Amino acid sequence: MPQPVDARTLGLVVAGGAVGVLARAAIVAPVIHTPAEVWVTFAVNVAGSLMLGVVVGFLGDRSASLRAFLGTGALGGFTTYSAFAVASAQLLTTPWIGLALMAASLVAGVIAALMGLFIGRRLVDAPGEVERAEDAE
Repeated sequence: MPQPVDARTLGLVVAGGAVGVLARAAIVAPVIHTPAEVWVTFAVNVAGSLMLGVVVGFLGDRSASLRAFLGTGALGGFTTYSAFAVASAQLLTTPWIGLALMAASLVAGVIAALMGLFIGRRLVDAPGEVERAEDAE
């Protein structure tokens, strides 16, 4: 049976999402409808992947509230699959560039996330280890 949604967690995700969307808009709005829009979208998504990796690596299983606000909310709002999909589709008039952008976005995003996990784990001085939630409290 599905678990009910916790109103506090939902509120944290919504608040974080608003912060992330505003940050993304501040970065992307100046270049909308220009050739740079595609590359700024790429950069935002890769940077967001790196930051999400840091958050997950640093927090591990600790602080579900902070993970909901920062990870799901703020960084979920900052990065977006739909912007990536639209930017890639717009480039499909030149198929090789569109396909290259899609491949580069996926590869760079995964590499950035891995780097972020490494950095986040180093920040808590536990490379490869995640502290159990019971031990964190």
